[in-house]
Formats: sequence, structure tokens, C-alpha cells
Amino acid sequence: MRGPRLEFAVGAFLLLALSSMLVLALASTNGKFGFGGDTYPLKARFSTIGQLRVSAPVKIGGVVVGQVSDVSLDPQKFDSIVTLSIDGRYKDLPADTSAGIFTAGLLGESYVGLNPGGDVETLKPGDEITLTQSAVDLMQLVGKYMFSGADKPAAPADAAPAATQAPSPEATTEPTR
Repeated sequence: MRGPRLEFAVGAFLLLALSSMLVLALASTNGKFGFGGDTYPLKARFSTIGQLRVSAPVKIGGVVVGQVSDVSLDPQKFDSIVTLSIDGRYKDLPADTSAGIFTAGLLGESYVGLNPGGDVETLKPGDEITLTQSAVDLMQLVGKYMFSGADKPAAPADAAPAATQAPSPEATTEPTR
């Protein structure tokens, strides 16, 4: 039963399976093989980061230009400090660049969106982006919308709305002919 054809077929199948797993592993890294590459760090301070995680993408206009490399807490101000690892091709980001934490879709992943300004000065490696917008907590927003009626003051019990008051009898009498 063990002929050279069977052994060759099993070997070819294993080689094909291993090569397809290698291709899948390389495709999942999005071209970033973890060899360091030409990147530089920038920092941004946020009061709330929501579901932002390490290795989340950093985008400018929807194009990935880097990733989140670290998230830490400032022990004095209790702000979240996010370290961004920006691709070296984008070294000339203006000094007035703003950063915000956004969500891709309704329930998608969080990412950092950069909005370059118009300043002639550029951000240097290690600089902090000062213009930031924290993450919006979707559950808190839905809660405010759903229960916003509870915050409104109630109308007094003796005052009926003008549209529901019955007209006085004098106003409804018709002139006699």
C-alpha cells in the first residue's frame, strides 16, 4: 500500500499546507514583520481612550500611517498617554496636528485619527500632540439619549398645555340670526 506515489502525495500535501500557513501568517501582519522598520514615536494625551488597544492603527484620511505602540497612565494627572509609532515616510507632520480616537463603524475597532494642520513647524520624534479629542463612549451616549426625558422639569399639575385646554363657552357661541 505504501508506494512512492502515496508518499509523494502526502509530502506534497504537507508542503502545500505549510506554505499556505506561511502566506496566511505574513498576510496577517499587513507587511509589518516586526523588524523595527523606520518609525518614530509621538505621544498624545487623552482623558478617555475607550477600547483603544496597543497595535491599533493610526490613520490620516483613512490611510494607515502607523500604530499604537504603548498605552500608559500619567500618575499625576491621571490622563492616558498613548504612544504612536508613525511610519518614517510621514516625518513632516505639522506641529498643530490634532489626534482623536474614533471607532470604525458602529461596533468596529478603535483607531487614532490624525488631522494635520497648517503649521510650518513639524513634530519631532518624541513630541507630544497637544490637540486631542478623547473617545466617545457609545453606551454613555445611548444612555443620555434614552433617559434625557428624566432630566427635563415636569410641567405643574394645574397648568394644562394650551393645545389641550377646552375653549370657554363664550368663545363657542355662534351669533344668532
